[in-house]
Amino acid sequence: MARVAGRMGRIYLAQTTTGQAEPMVAQAKWSINQTSSKQDVTALGDTTKQYVADTPDATGTFEGFFDDAADSTYKAAVDGLPRRFYLYPNVNTPTVYWYGQILPDLTIAGGVGTAVTVSSSWSAASSIVKQG
Repeated sequence: MARVAGRMGRIYLAQTTTGQAEPMVAQAKWSINQTSSKQDVTALGDTTKQYVADTPDATGTFEGFFDDAADSTYKAAVDGLPRRFYLYPNVNTPTVYWYGQILPDLTIAGGVGTAVTVSSSWSAASSIVKQG
């Protein structure tokens, strides 16, 4: 796989819990964090601490600009129900993406001399799987 520019990324989010994921409009940034908690298994006689990985976690963010015709993140944030989610680093390489269900939170901010922005931090509501 080649290096890619972030400008070709796309985020898809379902409008409802049972709906199909649709491209989000006016998004400018995204991130995904996949970590595992570690359990200390250091035993007597070990020369360094030792750990084993526990359950993996997936969280992330996306940011963009407010569009009053597109409110899928708002709906998902206020009803607290999971949504289908797809994250493509490059839509020109549609075989590489992450997918699953997420629970997004929402922040909308604006002010004098700035565009109104929308940002979301999300947590996994199902396994978040990387395809490709």
